[in-house]
Amino acid sequence: MKRSSFKRKTSRSAANSHEKMYMGKVAELGCLLCQHLGLGASPAIVHHQRTGTGMRRASHYRTVPLCPHHHQFGGEGVHDMGRDEFAPPYRDW
Repeated sequence: MKRSSFKRKTSRSAANSHEKMYMGKVAELGCLLCQHLGLGASPAIVHHQRTGTGMRRASHYRTVPLCPHHHQFGGEGVHDMGRDEFAPPYRDW
């Protein structure tokens, strides 16, 4: 049986070289929340903002740098708490 040339679309698109370079520069900024809280510089990973995109992942250019703790691994991260619970304490900045 011959395979068709149909390829399934994935929900996440792979980043091209320019997007990877951009996200690397964003991560180099360090965690914005740690800096805001006066905790100093901390290594960051990029968080893709989904506001206004429904359930789809936002563009690779629509990212912010967050440390793993504030991203999803510390119990106080945006993925741990959800946007509605995570955002209100930081709205004033």
